[in-house]
Amino acid sequence: MQPSGMVTSDDASLTDHVHENSWSANLETPDHAEDRQLVTEQAVEAVAKTASGHHVNLVTHGDHGHPESYLYAVLDERFDERIDYEYVEQCGCGGHVTRVHVH
Repeated sequence: MQPSGMVTSDDASLTDHVHENSWSANLETPDHAEDRQLVTEQAVEAVAKTASGHHVNLVTHGDHGHPESYLYAVLDERFDERIDYEYVEQCGCGGHVTRVHVH
């Protein structure tokens, strides 16, 4: 599954601007499969680069399992009450989609 508006990254930075719309961040590349810390760092970056009133779909690699087991606590610690998130689905490829709403 590749949600529309998917942003991919070939370098350390996921995005260089604040998204004034809802968008998707691809965190399921081979580099992400090998490095859970990269997934969490770029997930935090993606949420930070999402304008208030919009959401970002975090598409995480299936090799790390359900994002509840490693990502949700990081998001809670970093953003506290400024976000809400919901698990959307597991893709056919094994990845997971979490939608993070920014207040």
